[in-house]
Amino acid sequence: MTDAWHWKSAREIRDAVSAGAVSATQVVSDHLARIDDVDGRVDAFTQVWRDMALEMAGAVDAKIARGETPGPLAGVPVALKELFCTREGKTSCASKMLENFESPYDATVVKKLAAADAVFLGKVNMDEFAMGSSTENSAIKTTKNPWNLNCVPGGSSGGSAAAVAAGECPISLGSDTGGSIRQPACLCGCVGIKPTYGRVSRFGLVAFASSLDQIGPLTRTVEDAALTLDVICGKDPMDATSADLPATDFVGGLTGDISGLRVGLPREYFTEALNAEMREKVERAIDVYRANGAEIVDISLPCSDYAIAVYYIICTAEASANLARFDGVRYGFRHPDAKTMQEMYVLSKSAGFGPEVQRRIMLGTYVLSSGYYDAYYLKAQKARALIKKDFDAAFEKCDVIAGPTSPTPSFAFGAKSDDPLEMYLSDIYTISVNLATLPGMSLPCGLTDAGLPAGLQLIARPFDEATLLNAAHFYEKNRGFDMGRPPIA
Repeated sequence: MTDAWHWKSAREIRDAVSAGAVSATQVVSDHLARIDDVDGRVDAFTQVWRDMALEMAGAVDAKIARGETPGPLAGVPVALKELFCTREGKTSCASKMLENFESPYDATVVKKLAAADAVFLGKVNMDEFAMGSSTENSAIKTTKNPWNLNCVPGGSSGGSAAAVAAGECPISLGSDTGGSIRQPACLCGCVGIKPTYGRVSRFGLVAFASSLDQIGPLTRTVEDAALTLDVICGKDPMDATSADLPATDFVGGLTGDISGLRVGLPREYFTEALNAEMREKVERAIDVYRANGAEIVDISLPCSDYAIAVYYIICTAEASANLARFDGVRYGFRHPDAKTMQEMYVLSKSAGFGPEVQRRIMLGTYVLSSGYYDAYYLKAQKARALIKKDFDAAFEKCDVIAGPTSPTPSFAFGAKSDDPLEMYLSDIYTISVNLATLPGMSLPCGLTDAGLPAGLQLIARPFDEATLLNAAHFYEKNRGFDMGRPPIA
């Protein structure tokens, strides 16, 4: 094999396939061989669609042979998080509850990727129903961090991040409810972007918390993230919450010009809660902006301390409502020992849902119950509005907000799984972005002494992904070092 296509960017693959320099079938075969080689150690993939991938690649090659113009992701291998509805394979959400569920339709983002001539390699692991920060809550398998196989890949899109980091795919589609794209991107040394709520259709995404969920890509480069967003963004009549905005050209906006850019630093993000090495890497990243003419502005987000509490009231309340449909009647796991309707509900849900999902359903049901709704859920919604107001005020002084993505590097398996609150704090810097419905992204900014990735988080105004991506692209091109590759190779 002369060219390791599995380490090429999506843009490089697309350009080579479109120009006839390589066939889509060759590219996909290389990625399938890479999966065979390393996934037994990484455990990112839950389903590998070998036959379908080669068939889709062959269709791209045939289109080019006919002289037709291929799509913007021609021949680019893509992995899908286990919660996107697809007619191919199963849509299990990494849960026993849906282990045998076969979707009768494809999610809108899946249709858009296929129309762009992307090639699906299969599905990747996640925390059950996207509830977790380490992918340890999966009912299928335990995904490892390619930088250290004894450490977690983050979550809930841990399989997506690990697959990209390990060279198993250049693009993986994830979802982000409170940091589930950005935090694993940080821990695995990838680029991950959560677009503004409404920028990407959620039709066909199995819901966790409907006012917070958003779909986005994990990639190895900022340009690849922009390329993917150009394909998947847009109004969808199947999703009433999708925004009716013009077609995007985020790739065209990657000018590298940051003249006049104002970068805000929230004092609340640089406290003792931040690991010293992570702080040092993030501050060095900010120095790159400072040294190249950006204005660094001190800002405050005073309601940040309430974000964790607000998030875990709102998201659990919405999860309680969304997961009520999984009752074993029309679909979902039904316990074989159930004799009565009550037994069917109790036994099926007790066995079908894992401990973390059960915890969140119970919390959500409690905060929505009579006598507690005003004290918890209603108060949390009011606090959410204050968090959004903090960001509105901050963006009067700056164009992007910069800070850490995660308070710590990746951690060992089991280190936080027995302490839910400690695990919840893994998303302390990402949750507010979802509550305020803003776009945010994480990009690699170095390695710790232990060889684990650190991540810089950038946040922008609603629907200003263009500024966000350009600022990230500038840093990526000017950071002065290469992240290298995980040692699994």
